[in-house]
Amino acid sequence: MQEPVIIEVPSPLGLRPTGLELAPAALRRAGLHERLHATGAVQIDIPPYSDVRDPETQLLNAGAIAEVARRTSQAVEAALDDERFPVLLGGDCSILLGPLLSLRRRGRYGLAFLDGHADFVQPSDEPNGEVASLDLALATGRGPDVLANLDGWWPLVRDEDVALIGYRVNEDDSFGDEHVRSTAITVIDCAEVHDTAAGSAVKKALATVARPGLDGFWVHFDVDVLDDQLMPAVDYREPGGLTWAEAEGILSGLLADERARGLEVTIFNPRLDPDGSIAARLADFIATVV
Repeated sequence: MQEPVIIEVPSPLGLRPTGLELAPAALRRAGLHERLHATGAVQIDIPPYSDVRDPETQLLNAGAIAEVARRTSQAVEAALDDERFPVLLGGDCSILLGPLLSLRRRGRYGLAFLDGHADFVQPSDEPNGEVASLDLALATGRGPDVLANLDGWWPLVRDEDVALIGYRVNEDDSFGDEHVRSTAITVIDCAEVHDTAAGSAVKKALATVARPGLDGFWVHFDVDVLDDQLMPAVDYREPGGLTWAEAEGILSGLLADERARGLEVTIFNPRLDPDGSIAARLADFIATVV
């Protein structure tokens, strides 16, 4: 793998400033940056959070999230131009739009989306207007243009180029009449991973995100894909999830593929980890798979 570069994106704009914006600093303290020899981490400036829901888009902070996406995109672009491997530390899941915008400018790329949720609802169905609940919908071109059509690059990724892995929160994950399972997105849910093992999940995911005709793929890792008993430091807790070993097998398999272009880690909330033990475990996990 190419030399990693850490890009810190401590954005709570798609959720709330509950502490997840502290994750990059917590992982730095836990030794991740040193483990990855990433002495020159890039830091993305984040606009102020607003709790006012926009009446037009029905979202919180849509314009600010678009600006963070553009700033992050520039940092990812610079890393790729230098032939380095970007590792983004969030922040909430809305930071996904930044790296996808960068890759979309370069060609057609796939997305391996490891998440306990599908993040596939429409704004009117999101009770708080939180973009972190619909980032996959936006990335695939659904929703208000300010985010779904960033700088005219619509969609950032096509349905048929996405693999949703570890999904277990089977809510009404629908955009209009489309449930996420009825789209062309490949769904490898948590039960399937348990039943068939990580290696099978990797093979199935790569068949989607790295098939001929694509220029590579991005990897999104929301820590709530992990079993809730192993990763309680998240704002929206749900029972079940992947084991550390299952997640490591999947991420290691994906990142070992030369077509992987980068990784982002989201949703970890250090305020829910008072003794720092989860940060230490997560830092070790990221360093191992990268």
